[in-house]
Amino acid sequence: MPLLTLTSDFGMQDYLVGAVKGRLLQQNPEFTLVDISHTISPFNYPQAAYISRNAIRQFPSHTYHLLLVNLFEKKPEQLLLAFHQEQYILCADNGLLSMMLEDKPEMIIGLPLDPKAIKNTLYCVQVMGEAIQKLHNGARLQDIGIPDVPFVEKNHLRPLFGENWMEGQIIFIDHFENIVVNITRDQFEEHRKGRPFKIVFKRNEVIDKVAETYADVPEGEKLAIFNAAGYLEIAINKGNAAGLFGLQGFTEQAKHLQSRLFYQTVKIMFG
Repeated sequence: MPLLTLTSDFGMQDYLVGAVKGRLLQQNPEFTLVDISHTISPFNYPQAAYISRNAIRQFPSHTYHLLLVNLFEKKPEQLLLAFHQEQYILCADNGLLSMMLEDKPEMIIGLPLDPKAIKNTLYCVQVMGEAIQKLHNGARLQDIGIPDVPFVEKNHLRPLFGENWMEGQIIFIDHFENIVVNITRDQFEEHRKGRPFKIVFKRNEVIDKVAETYADVPEGEKLAIFNAAGYLEIAINKGNAAGLFGLQGFTEQAKHLQSRLFYQTVKIMFG
């Protein structure tokens, strides 16, 4: 039976998460629904892209992933259904798809919305569910919508590079208040070229080695580590890194506030 994942910015306080599941199960009671996260920060595309990208890649081929994030950035005329690296992704036409994939999708179609319909969250979910059911019944992807439709693209949040430095943005703060930076292990090692380094943040805070586990430093000490998704993470062993250092995650709104930008970035100096 079809396996569906759900990622949203709904939060857990009201009825929407349950209502979405109910609407999908009305279409097919045998849908298997898996929650990825419903606590994406509002309007935070970098966070949504990071969470969904690194969860989706762990699922079996031909899983359907519903990204219910910022569905109404603009008045919707279509939803998107993409097929990429053997995964189906359904989302609003708001730029999140290209940020999450960090690439163009292998196949994409537009799912037109009825101009007469009341375009609320549950209607969008119903359109997505109907498309999934058609594919499950054997329809071809290109037959259930508009193939190769133009769609909104946004660049994913990239680190900055200089000859002897690189700078990343804080894209996520996890449940333990560990800080995730948009620098991958591969990017770090490629730019490092074997040189010594210093990870610099919050003015005078410096880390000059990468740990393998949190237990590599004494309790209460800061460390840098590459997490299970391969991204740089700054943490305190059994402590609260984000709160202690006063660091905040990147948001679209905050990137325009230069006085706060320092608290959103982490710099690595080489040599």
